[in-house]
Amino acid sequence: MDEQTIQRLNEINRKFYETVSEDFDATRSQHWLGWKRLLPLLHPPLSVLDVGCGNGRFGVFLSQHLGKALRYHGVDNNHALLERARQSLQDLDTLLEQRDIVEHPPETGTYDLVVLFGVLHHIPGAERRLALMKTLAERLTPDGLLVFTCWRFYEYPRFRERIVPMPDDLKVESGDYLLDWRRGSTALRYCHYVDDDELQQLIDASDLRPILQYRADGHGDDMNLYVVLKAE
Repeated sequence: MDEQTIQRLNEINRKFYETVSEDFDATRSQHWLGWKRLLPLLHPPLSVLDVGCGNGRFGVFLSQHLGKALRYHGVDNNHALLERARQSLQDLDTLLEQRDIVEHPPETGTYDLVVLFGVLHHIPGAERRLALMKTLAERLTPDGLLVFTCWRFYEYPRFRERIVPMPDDLKVESGDYLLDWRRGSTALRYCHYVDDDELQQLIDASDLRPILQYRADGHGDDMNLYVVLKAE
């Protein structure tokens, strides 16, 4: 994917979250059911990098289940959602950073746990997604875990019905879509569907050992595909 297309798709998503941040926050207050399956793998004290942290609800979930023996670094490009995270996580050892991970992925620091929840489908370009996976793997401590999810939206008719035509001048790749938002504000978001072949490429790019894979979340508890990778 060329750089101009990457920037335009990224701008679509930046504007999307600026438009719907209040509605998005209101519908994203609960923890994901799939997070509970991670708890047996996590042992405090724990340093965490939450990439695309939004309103910080994963940090809240960790503090509720693991206590305050956490060092939490949340990264997101939306100021309003980061402010909500700041309010929710004020009792934790927390660093919240406004950063566009498409343009500037986290390239410093080491962590016991790096997570990428509900984010990968917003990263434009296959090469950019592979590079991000490699970069995040490099942020792990020895024996650290990288956990990411792939939103399987294209498998569900109710999400396929939300697909709108892509502008003719955008040179997108297979699996790239624009979806409309139907709660409160009107907006479009760019989403990429990661198929099984690309999933394996992402795992290979990390150079980490897969230890767990499962589906969870949503009405049927299968909306997201979780992949847990471990540094050797």
